[in-house]
Amino acid sequence: MGRFRVRPGEPVPDDTGCGMLHVDMDAFFVSVELRTRPELADKPVVVSGGGPRAVVAAANYPARKFGVRSAMPFSTAKRLCPHLINIPPTSGLYGEVSRGVMGIFRELTPLVEPLSLDEAFLDVSGALRRLGATPASLGAQIRSRVAAEHGITCSVGVAKVKFVAKLASGMAKPDGMVVVPAAETLAFLHPLPVSALWGVGARTEEHLRRLGLATIADVAAFPPERLKKSLGTAAGEHLYRLAHGVDERSVVAESAEKSIGAEHTFDVDRHDRASLGLELLRLAERVGATLRGRGLRGRTVSIKVRFADFRTITRARTLVSATDVAREIHAVAVALLAEHAPTGAVRLIGVRVEGLDTGEAGEQLVFDSPAPRWRDAEVAADVARSKFGPAAVRPASLLGPREG
Repeated sequence: MGRFRVRPGEPVPDDTGCGMLHVDMDAFFVSVELRTRPELADKPVVVSGGGPRAVVAAANYPARKFGVRSAMPFSTAKRLCPHLINIPPTSGLYGEVSRGVMGIFRELTPLVEPLSLDEAFLDVSGALRRLGATPASLGAQIRSRVAAEHGITCSVGVAKVKFVAKLASGMAKPDGMVVVPAAETLAFLHPLPVSALWGVGARTEEHLRRLGLATIADVAAFPPERLKKSLGTAAGEHLYRLAHGVDERSVVAESAEKSIGAEHTFDVDRHDRASLGLELLRLAERVGATLRGRGLRGRTVSIKVRFADFRTITRARTLVSATDVAREIHAVAVALLAEHAPTGAVRLIGVRVEGLDTGEAGEQLVFDSPAPRWRDAEVAADVARSKFGPAAVRPASLLGPREG
């Protein structure tokens, strides 16, 4: 299976036609907690409520070497690893990080199907041309951004279908990426044990082994009618198709977008509020363009500020009328920053617009207003960028010294 793993400096396996990604955070709850406790990174750590009846919510990889697993009674975990370190769960923290990670996914494609706080399927097939990317390069971008913006790692599986992408991400752990070329799907699947098939639990595995089926290749070669007779028509057909790499399930995204945002993590923490204001303008430009491109407007503007110690705040303000204008979004964001985070070293900053609608009610008109028609200018800039590239038109304040 080693030939499917992406390694630095080596050629990436052919990802043509592999538009399905499965992204899974590594030891999510523990990794989030260890961001502020790096001295514990190499020690066995779990997140658990503690006490005789508590269960392990997550275990890091040093703890797993002792057989400690999530959903295990904490008392059992402590017997397996007497020097195990327990961190009580932090209320609200994991949901906050999850929303940030899912936001990264949705910046790349609207087709995101979260399975839990720490994993999701992404269908990037329709986004490749728009982003000028490949599935594997998007997987690498996701891994880099999750690490930079949230201080945790994730593993990515890239494949043609859901089932194979999920298997691939499991094999990429921890902190890796596995790409299964479409033409090599069966070569990837067939050596695996039958327990790797989606839906095969302990009882079904035992039943399959009684039939002499130990690997996925054995299931693929088994007469389908005998398989259906033994397991039932639906289960037999399901496993037979999976064994041949057939999985027709598509990504089921949320029915409607609730918000659109953009974030940036600085390589070096920022103190200067003027430079943070410029970054907010760049992010507001991205958000405004996305809103206009999707025919949406929003009434609530929020900022997200993560300080150097990973303390994070979000603050929001609701407008009189919905907007998709970057200048308006930026003005609110700068005001929120000045009011709620006037000082302190900033690691990450973000802008988000919520309360979305299609804008069919039209724009609120203000008669005799001396203000320039910023929306008209921004729409014209959208057109120019679509023809000549993203750098064709930008606010003058965002031009570097060599560009001015």
